[in-house]
Amino acid sequence: MTKKVRVRFAPSPTGPLHIGGLRTALFNYLFAKKNGGDFIVRVEDTDQNRYVDGSEKHIMDSLKWCGLNIDEGPENKGSYGPYRQSERKEFYNLKIQELLKKGHAYYAFDKKEELDFHRKDHEKKGKTFMYNAHNRKKLNNSLSLSVEETNKLLNSGEEYVIRFKTPVDQEVVCRDELRGVVRVSTKTIDDKILFKSDGMPTYHFANVVDDYEMEISHVIRGEEWLSSLPSHVLLYEHFGWTPPKFYHLPLILKSSGAGKLSKRDAEEQGHPVFAVTWEGSTGFKEAGVSPEGLVNYLALLGWSNSSDREKYALEELVKDFNDGGINKSGARFDYKKALWINHLHMKDFSAEKLLSLSDESSNRLKEKYTLEQSEEIIDLIKERLNTALDINKELKVFLGQPKEYDLAVIKKITREVVFDILNFCKLSKPLMSDPKALKEKLMGFASKNGISFGNIMKSLRLCLVGSLTGPDLFKIIKIIGPEETLNRIESLTNKI
Repeated sequence: MTKKVRVRFAPSPTGPLHIGGLRTALFNYLFAKKNGGDFIVRVEDTDQNRYVDGSEKHIMDSLKWCGLNIDEGPENKGSYGPYRQSERKEFYNLKIQELLKKGHAYYAFDKKEELDFHRKDHEKKGKTFMYNAHNRKKLNNSLSLSVEETNKLLNSGEEYVIRFKTPVDQEVVCRDELRGVVRVSTKTIDDKILFKSDGMPTYHFANVVDDYEMEISHVIRGEEWLSSLPSHVLLYEHFGWTPPKFYHLPLILKSSGAGKLSKRDAEEQGHPVFAVTWEGSTGFKEAGVSPEGLVNYLALLGWSNSSDREKYALEELVKDFNDGGINKSGARFDYKKALWINHLHMKDFSAEKLLSLSDESSNRLKEKYTLEQSEEIIDLIKERLNTALDINKELKVFLGQPKEYDLAVIKKITREVVFDILNFCKLSKPLMSDPKALKEKLMGFASKNGISFGNIMKSLRLCLVGSLTGPDLFKIIKIIGPEETLNRIESLTNKI
């Protein structure tokens, strides 16, 4: 019988959810749903010293906003809980004792100062200090001490950690599904700490125990854990467990230069790095990016589909996603591309949905126009939207006269020509109710007076919009009506 696919996203509540973590969650979700499996969220909060209030909520809020519905987790418990590691101590205590009895772990009483001395001593000799079979019997632990000495230290309350006893001179063969077989000599692996002095397990121990107990079939995580894979595989072997399949996702790189994308890089480059706001830092949500757009972009950031298709709904991503398309190398973050993907979604949103994304302007629009007109206006500006914040900007032309004018346009055309054009429009008052006829009349005026039709359009657009950007000019006239159009022409005439 094939084992059911169960994947877990295991964030640490030591800060907000970076988009690198969000992409890891997304790939877990897509893999699970593509294979009819479960998407589990397990909060890895064993490092109590680094715990940050509010970070777990930020993580959950980010996942919810992106539509990554959780099958099992702290808020929707299943039969494999608890789903916070701080609530799973009994599992860890039982398993660490089992490992100690089998001789695969040992107590270490080394002081921080002693370990620092060894590190610095190795550095002077151009070497790297590693706590393993090479030197562990020379250090202060239960392998170098007698049973009596060890028990005396334990009974006296002496502070200790529990380390993994890495096998001597052995080749560890493990597999990453993206990179293939990985072979590592245990000479290069240190005896990782499994239990800290505060009695809490480290990631290396807790994640192995939890993945086994929760029947996780595939571990999809960041490539920063690839170097720890041999130690994790050895732990599985010593417990007699079959390890899950491992995927180590490449980094999200900064837009330019070397290294992974950080909060500082994002701020310097003027774009968010969190899905939703965190302590004053604007999230993609607050920057007007839709969850559909962000999820779509993150999926393409490290995964290659079989076509050149760019726009995907979440359900479509689930259908097309395959682990063979996950890239092995880092993906460079491109905010302009993210906005383009978001634009593709926004232009396909219904007018009703777009109106809901801009409450303030939408309410004013509904007060001024009928619902049918409001939806017509939204459909008119759709193609110009990159984010929800653009809605307010684009609706200004329909809500009132321009507060400012791009006077450089007048200088290029010349004040006299602009004035002649505006006066002609004022004299063509009856045509303001018929934009199509107005356009034909303006073309005739242009031909007769040797004025380019482009300059006529620029002058008229300056009246109505205040600049040379905006939706179709004659559709604007049709919507705002002849009286408002003439008022705006009069306003610019007076200004020049």
